[in-house]
Amino acid sequence: MSAVMDAAHQAEADEAESGAHPIFAGAPRSVEFNKLRKRLIRNTREALDRFAMVRAGEKWLVALSGGKDSYGMLALLLDLKWRGLLPVELLVCNLDQGQPNFPKHILPEFLGGLGIPHRIEYKDTYSIVTDKLPAGATYCSLCSRLRRGNLYRIAREEGCTALVLGHHRDDSLETFFMNLFHGGKLAAMPPRLLNDEGDIEVLRPLIYCAEDDLQRFSDAMAFPIIPCDLCGSQDGLERNAMKAMLADIEKRMPGRKDVMIRALGNVNPSHMLDPKLFDFAGLFERRTGL
Repeated sequence: MSAVMDAAHQAEADEAESGAHPIFAGAPRSVEFNKLRKRLIRNTREALDRFAMVRAGEKWLVALSGGKDSYGMLALLLDLKWRGLLPVELLVCNLDQGQPNFPKHILPEFLGGLGIPHRIEYKDTYSIVTDKLPAGATYCSLCSRLRRGNLYRIAREEGCTALVLGHHRDDSLETFFMNLFHGGKLAAMPPRLLNDEGDIEVLRPLIYCAEDDLQRFSDAMAFPIIPCDLCGSQDGLERNAMKAMLADIEKRMPGRKDVMIRALGNVNPSHMLDPKLFDFAGLFERRTGL
Protein backbone atom coordinates (compact mmCIF):
# COMPACT_ATOMS: atom_id res chain seq x y z
CA MET A 1 0.00 0.00 0.00
CA SER A 2 1.35 3.45 -0.92
CA ALA A 3 2.33 6.06 1.64
CA VAL A 4 -0.49 8.28 0.33
CA MET A 5 -3.06 5.54 0.88
CA ASP A 6 -1.67 4.88 4.36
CA ALA A 7 -2.02 8.58 5.13
CA ALA A 8 -5.55 8.65 3.75
CA HIS A 9 -6.63 5.68 5.89
CA GLN A 10 -5.00 7.19 8.97
CA ALA A 11 -6.76 10.50 8.24
CA GLU A 12 -10.11 8.71 8.04
CA ALA A 13 -9.41 6.98 11.35
CA ASP A 14 -8.44 10.28 12.98
CA GLU A 15 -11.62 11.90 11.65
CA ALA A 16 -13.83 9.15 13.02
CA GLU A 17 -12.15 9.35 16.39
CA SER A 18 -12.15 13.13 16.74
CA GLY A 19 -15.54 13.91 15.22
CA ALA A 20 -14.02 16.44 12.86
CA HIS A 21 -12.01 16.50 9.67
CA PRO A 22 -8.38 15.63 10.44
CA ILE A 23 -7.22 19.08 9.32
CA PHE A 24 -8.59 20.23 12.69
CA ALA A 25 -6.72 17.59 14.69
CA GLY A 26 -4.32 20.11 16.21
CA ALA A 27 -6.76 23.00 16.44
CA PRO A 28 -7.25 24.77 19.80
CA ARG A 29 -10.17 23.62 21.94
CA SER A 30 -10.77 27.09 23.36
CA VAL A 31 -14.08 28.93 23.38
CA GLU A 32 -12.45 31.81 21.54
CA PHE A 33 -11.30 29.60 18.67
CA ASN A 34 -14.69 27.89 18.43
CA LYS A 35 -16.37 31.28 18.12
CA LEU A 36 -13.92 32.31 15.40
CA ARG A 37 -14.43 29.06 13.51
CA LYS A 38 -18.22 29.34 13.72
CA ARG A 39 -18.12 32.96 12.51
CA LEU A 40 -16.02 32.02 9.49
CA ILE A 41 -18.27 29.05 8.75
CA ARG A 42 -21.35 31.27 9.01
CA ASN A 43 -19.88 33.88 6.67
CA THR A 44 -18.84 31.22 4.17
CA ARG A 45 -22.25 29.57 4.21
CA GLU A 46 -23.91 32.92 3.66
CA ALA A 47 -21.82 33.51 0.54
CA LEU A 48 -22.41 29.99 -0.77
CA ASP A 49 -26.16 30.32 -0.28
CA ARG A 50 -26.71 33.94 -1.28
CA PHE A 51 -24.83 33.62 -4.55
CA ALA A 52 -26.08 30.09 -5.36
CA MET A 53 -22.57 28.66 -5.69
CA VAL A 54 -23.34 25.03 -4.88
CA ARG A 55 -24.79 22.46 -7.26
CA ALA A 56 -24.71 18.97 -5.82
CA GLY A 57 -22.43 16.45 -7.50
CA GLU A 58 -20.11 18.96 -9.16
CA LYS A 59 -16.34 18.98 -8.79
CA TRP A 60 -14.39 22.04 -7.65
CA LEU A 61 -10.74 22.86 -8.13
CA VAL A 62 -9.60 24.53 -4.90
CA ALA A 63 -6.57 26.74 -5.49
CA LEU A 64 -4.04 26.48 -2.67
CA SER A 65 -1.15 28.95 -2.76
CA GLY A 66 0.20 28.18 0.68
CA GLY A 67 -0.92 31.50 2.14
CA LYS A 68 -3.23 32.05 5.09
CA ASP A 69 -6.32 32.76 2.99
CA SER A 70 -6.23 29.66 0.80
CA TYR A 71 -5.36 27.43 3.77
CA GLY A 72 -8.28 28.90 5.68
CA MET A 73 -10.62 28.44 2.74
CA LEU A 74 -9.60 24.80 2.38
CA ALA A 75 -10.21 24.09 6.07
CA LEU A 76 -13.62 25.78 5.99
CA LEU A 77 -14.72 23.91 2.86
CA LEU A 78 -13.56 20.60 4.34
CA ASP A 79 -15.43 21.44 7.54
CA LEU A 80 -18.64 22.12 5.59
CA LYS A 81 -18.19 18.97 3.53
CA TRP A 82 -17.63 16.87 6.66
CA ARG A 83 -20.86 18.31 8.12
CA GLY A 84 -22.77 17.30 4.97
CA LEU A 85 -23.36 20.92 3.97
CA LEU A 86 -21.22 20.98 0.83
CA PRO A 87 -22.23 18.16 -1.55
CA VAL A 88 -19.42 18.66 -4.07
CA GLU A 89 -16.11 16.92 -4.77
CA LEU A 90 -13.01 18.92 -3.86
CA LEU A 91 -9.66 18.64 -5.63
CA VAL A 92 -6.91 20.84 -4.21
CA CYS A 93 -4.39 22.27 -6.65
CA ASN A 94 -1.14 24.13 -6.15
CA LEU A 95 0.57 25.71 -9.13
CA ASP A 96 4.32 25.77 -8.60
CA GLN A 97 5.30 28.74 -10.79
CA GLY A 98 9.04 28.27 -10.53
CA GLN A 99 9.80 31.06 -8.06
CA PRO A 100 13.30 30.89 -6.58
CA ASN A 101 13.57 28.96 -3.31
CA PHE A 102 9.96 27.71 -3.47
CA PRO A 103 9.69 24.95 -0.81
CA LYS A 104 8.27 22.19 -2.99
CA HIS A 105 7.87 19.67 -0.19
CA ILE A 106 5.52 21.62 2.09
CA LEU A 107 2.18 21.32 0.32
CA PRO A 108 2.49 17.69 -0.86
CA GLU A 109 3.46 16.62 2.65
CA PHE A 110 0.65 18.65 4.25
CA LEU A 111 -2.07 17.46 1.86
CA GLY A 112 -0.83 13.88 1.58
CA GLY A 113 -0.56 13.53 5.34
CA LEU A 114 -4.22 14.47 5.67
CA GLY A 115 -5.40 12.27 2.82
CA ILE A 116 -6.70 15.29 0.86
CA PRO A 117 -7.01 14.70 -2.93
CA HIS A 118 -4.64 17.09 -4.67
CA ARG A 119 -2.62 17.90 -7.75
CA ILE A 120 0.70 19.72 -7.72
CA GLU A 121 1.44 21.28 -11.11
CA TYR A 122 4.81 22.72 -12.12
CA LYS A 123 4.71 25.52 -14.69
CA ASP A 124 7.58 27.99 -14.86
CA THR A 125 5.67 31.24 -15.33
CA TYR A 126 8.22 33.06 -13.18
CA SER A 127 10.75 33.04 -16.02
CA ILE A 128 8.12 34.40 -18.41
CA VAL A 129 7.28 37.26 -16.04
CA THR A 130 10.90 38.23 -15.42
CA ASP A 131 11.62 38.04 -19.16
CA LYS A 132 8.66 40.23 -20.13
CA LEU A 133 8.97 42.88 -17.40
CA PRO A 134 11.93 45.14 -16.61
CA ALA A 135 13.81 44.83 -13.34
CA GLY A 136 11.98 46.57 -10.52
CA ALA A 137 8.56 46.32 -12.22
CA THR A 138 5.57 44.92 -10.36
CA TYR A 139 5.15 41.25 -11.20
CA CYS A 140 1.79 40.61 -9.54
CA SER A 141 -0.60 41.42 -12.41
CA LEU A 142 1.08 39.36 -15.13
CA CYS A 143 1.91 36.58 -12.70
CA SER A 144 -1.76 36.41 -11.66
CA ARG A 145 -3.01 36.25 -15.26
CA LEU A 146 -0.63 33.43 -16.14
CA ARG A 147 -1.57 31.54 -12.98
CA ARG A 148 -5.29 31.90 -13.68
CA GLY A 149 -4.91 30.60 -17.25
CA ASN A 150 -3.10 27.50 -16.03
CA LEU A 151 -5.67 26.87 -13.32
CA TYR A 152 -8.46 27.02 -15.92
CA ARG A 153 -6.56 24.45 -17.98
CA ILE A 154 -6.12 22.16 -14.98
CA ALA A 155 -9.80 22.51 -14.06
CA ARG A 156 -10.75 21.35 -17.55
CA GLU A 157 -8.33 18.44 -17.44
CA GLU A 158 -9.73 17.31 -14.09
CA GLY A 159 -13.39 17.69 -15.08
CA CYS A 160 -14.01 20.54 -12.64
CA THR A 161 -16.81 23.03 -13.20
CA ALA A 162 -15.46 25.69 -10.85
CA LEU A 163 -12.20 27.23 -9.72
CA VAL A 164 -12.40 28.26 -6.06
CA LEU A 165 -10.24 31.16 -4.86
CA GLY A 166 -9.47 32.46 -1.36
CA HIS A 167 -10.21 36.17 -1.89
CA HIS A 168 -11.93 37.67 1.16
CA ARG A 169 -13.91 40.73 2.21
CA ASP A 170 -10.88 43.01 2.40
CA ASP A 171 -9.65 41.96 -1.05
CA SER A 172 -13.01 42.92 -2.54
CA LEU A 173 -13.08 46.28 -0.76
CA GLU A 174 -9.51 47.08 -1.82
CA THR A 175 -10.42 46.28 -5.43
CA PHE A 176 -13.49 48.50 -5.19
CA PHE A 177 -11.48 51.50 -4.05
CA MET A 178 -8.72 50.85 -6.59
CA ASN A 179 -11.35 50.95 -9.33
CA LEU A 180 -12.96 54.02 -7.78
CA PHE A 181 -9.77 56.04 -7.37
CA HIS A 182 -7.75 54.84 -10.35
CA GLY A 183 -10.21 53.33 -12.84
CA GLY A 184 -13.13 55.73 -12.59
CA LYS A 185 -15.66 52.94 -12.17
CA LEU A 186 -17.63 51.15 -9.49
CA ALA A 187 -16.55 47.50 -9.46
CA ALA A 188 -15.31 45.04 -6.86
CA MET A 189 -14.32 41.38 -6.81
CA PRO A 190 -17.48 39.44 -7.64
CA PRO A 191 -18.34 36.39 -5.53
CA ARG A 192 -19.08 34.39 -8.64
CA LEU A 193 -18.27 34.86 -12.33
CA LEU A 194 -17.96 32.91 -15.56
CA ASN A 195 -14.68 32.86 -17.46
CA ASP A 196 -14.46 34.26 -20.98
CA GLU A 197 -14.73 30.79 -22.52
CA GLY A 198 -17.93 30.16 -20.59
CA ASP A 199 -16.95 26.75 -19.22
CA ILE A 200 -15.42 27.44 -15.79
CA GLU A 201 -16.92 29.44 -12.93
CA VAL A 202 -14.76 31.35 -10.47
CA LEU A 203 -16.10 31.17 -6.91
CA ARG A 204 -15.04 33.24 -3.91
CA PRO A 205 -16.77 31.70 -0.88
CA LEU A 206 -14.77 33.86 1.59
CA ILE A 207 -16.15 37.13 0.21
CA TYR A 208 -17.81 37.96 3.59
CA CYS A 209 -14.87 36.78 5.71
CA ALA A 210 -12.61 39.37 7.35
CA GLU A 211 -8.87 39.15 6.70
CA ASP A 212 -8.15 39.63 10.41
CA ASP A 213 -10.32 36.61 11.20
CA LEU A 214 -8.52 34.53 8.60
CA GLN A 215 -5.16 35.59 10.04
CA ARG A 216 -6.20 34.56 13.57
CA PHE A 217 -7.62 31.31 12.22
CA SER A 218 -4.40 30.54 10.36
CA ASP A 219 -2.26 31.31 13.39
CA ALA A 220 -4.38 29.08 15.60
CA MET A 221 -4.34 26.23 13.07
CA ALA A 222 -0.54 26.56 12.63
CA PHE A 223 -0.71 26.10 8.87
CA PRO A 224 2.72 25.70 7.20
CA ILE A 225 2.61 29.10 5.52
CA ILE A 226 4.60 29.74 2.35
CA PRO A 227 5.32 33.49 2.25
CA CYS A 228 4.38 35.58 -0.79
CA ASP A 229 7.83 37.19 -1.08
CA LEU A 230 9.54 34.36 -2.91
CA CYS A 231 9.63 36.30 -6.18
CA GLY A 232 10.75 39.54 -4.55
CA SER A 233 7.26 41.03 -4.42
CA GLN A 234 7.51 44.80 -4.32
CA ASP A 235 6.17 47.12 -1.65
CA GLY A 236 4.30 50.33 -2.37
CA LEU A 237 1.65 48.83 -4.62
CA GLU A 238 -1.68 50.60 -5.09
CA ARG A 239 -3.40 47.74 -3.26
CA ASN A 240 -1.20 48.32 -0.21
CA ALA A 241 -2.29 51.95 -0.16
CA MET A 242 -5.96 50.88 -0.25
CA LYS A 243 -5.30 48.38 2.53
CA ALA A 244 -3.73 51.08 4.70
CA MET A 245 -6.62 53.47 4.01
CA LEU A 246 -9.23 50.86 4.95
CA ALA A 247 -7.30 49.94 8.10
CA ASP A 248 -7.29 53.60 9.13
CA ILE A 249 -11.04 53.91 8.50
CA GLU A 250 -11.70 50.75 10.52
CA LYS A 251 -9.54 52.04 13.36
CA ARG A 252 -11.39 55.35 13.46
CA MET A 253 -14.85 53.83 12.93
CA PRO A 254 -14.92 50.14 13.93
CA GLY A 255 -17.26 48.00 11.88
CA ARG A 256 -17.08 50.13 8.73
CA LYS A 257 -15.63 47.31 6.61
CA ASP A 258 -18.66 45.15 7.30
CA VAL A 259 -20.94 48.07 6.43
CA MET A 260 -19.06 48.66 3.18
CA ILE A 261 -19.16 45.03 2.04
CA ARG A 262 -22.91 44.99 2.68
CA ALA A 263 -23.26 48.22 0.69
CA LEU A 264 -21.77 46.48 -2.35
CA GLY A 265 -24.80 44.17 -2.27
CA ASN A 266 -27.32 46.95 -1.69
CA VAL A 267 -27.13 49.12 -4.82
CA ASN A 268 -29.85 51.62 -5.75
CA PRO A 269 -29.41 52.24 -9.51
CA SER A 270 -31.75 55.25 -9.57
CA HIS A 271 -29.43 57.05 -7.15
CA MET A 272 -26.30 56.48 -9.20
CA LEU A 273 -25.19 58.26 -12.39
CA ASP A 274 -25.24 55.43 -14.93
CA PRO A 275 -28.02 55.68 -17.56
CA LYS A 276 -27.24 52.08 -18.60
CA LEU A 277 -28.52 50.92 -15.20
CA PHE A 278 -31.49 53.25 -14.85
CA ASP A 279 -33.73 54.85 -17.48
CA PHE A 280 -33.39 58.51 -16.51
CA ALA A 281 -34.74 59.59 -19.90
CA GLY A 282 -37.94 57.67 -19.23
CA LEU A 283 -38.73 59.63 -16.06
CA PHE A 284 -40.59 62.30 -18.05
CA GLU A 285 -42.90 59.74 -19.65
CA ARG A 286 -43.59 58.14 -16.29
CA ARG A 287 -44.21 61.55 -14.66
CA THR A 288 -46.68 62.70 -17.30
CA GLY A 289 -48.24 59.30 -17.82
CA LEU A 290 -47.52 59.44 -21.55
